[in-house]
Amino acid sequence: MDDRGHMQAALALARRGLGSVWPNPAVGCVLVKEGRVVGRGWTQPGGRPHGETEALERAGAEAQGATAYVSLEPCCHWGKTPPCSDALIAAGIARVAIPIEDPDPRVAGQGVARLREAGVAVEIGLCAEAAEEVNAGFFLRLRQGRPLVTLKLATTRDGQLATSIGESRWITGELARERAHLLRASHDAVMIGSNTVITDDPLLTCRLPGLDHRSPLRTVLDSRLTVPLTARVVAEARQVPTWFITLRHGDAARREALLQCGVELIEVPATPAHMVDMHAAFRELGRRGLTRVLVEGGSTLAAVLLRAGLVDRLAWFHAPSLIGGDGIPAVAGFGLTHVAEAPRFERLSLETVGEDVLETLRRR
Repeated sequence: MDDRGHMQAALALARRGLGSVWPNPAVGCVLVKEGRVVGRGWTQPGGRPHGETEALERAGAEAQGATAYVSLEPCCHWGKTPPCSDALIAAGIARVAIPIEDPDPRVAGQGVARLREAGVAVEIGLCAEAAEEVNAGFFLRLRQGRPLVTLKLATTRDGQLATSIGESRWITGELARERAHLLRASHDAVMIGSNTVITDDPLLTCRLPGLDHRSPLRTVLDSRLTVPLTARVVAEARQVPTWFITLRHGDAARREALLQCGVELIEVPATPAHMVDMHAAFRELGRRGLTRVLVEGGSTLAAVLLRAGLVDRLAWFHAPSLIGGDGIPAVAGFGLTHVAEAPRFERLSLETVGEDVLETLRRR
């Protein structure tokens, strides 16, 4: 396998950590010596140990003289664990290949500099675009103070998510629904609005065999705390961490009742229209360490986020069916009058899932 193949393997390992390593980046590492893979590692749940440490431990003495393919610049600062750049040097790694530097101010090229000062050959740029996408949420939190937002939609080919009477089970097939659970497992948190809780009473957990421990943190947008205490996201808040995003100075009795159920309340300022300021809400989620949020709300929440310019990715499941213009659209109206104002996206991938198609898009 060539350099590119080994780096692609490191990136695949990094993706294993998505959804479970926040606030840290997800990093994969492959150690290769004389054409043999002698160690592999990826960032562990909670962000530690780091991928390089895991790979070095598996390689042991075989790491001496090996090449390390690392999906992100090795860290060079002391936190709860020693610097990975120092660990690579101490293990006798001869060469390190990375796709991109880590924009974290505590690293930002200093990891590369430390390796080179120790006589380790460092090459930068291999599979850079793919590496940017893997940690797009981590980078966005560093640069803009908020997590990456993925809007998940499941619709007919004509963009309807339900019939005129609100019936939506099931527009997509079983395999597509399982794939949606896998999306949950790769995100730090899943978000819905209070109307979806009241209407559907979802659990918002990952219910794939063997992945129940990968259920994301649940966030509910409930500006006036109208969700009933009997809702499953409230009743099971002590089993799966659940945050409610609400306006300040809400009803004191409702606040206390939710807190007693184990719900954590995040109070944010209101817009002039007395709605939750979504920019402030996502900044607060970023401050708390979230890097990737999957939004599964209805058409109204989708419209609010698109209007605010807060949708970074679309994960759109298309079913091979039509409902027609009297159905409920995936996105409610959000005040566009000119085509030039419409949010534009570019396709990242197209995946066949049973009879359905998953299209993943990135905002331009």
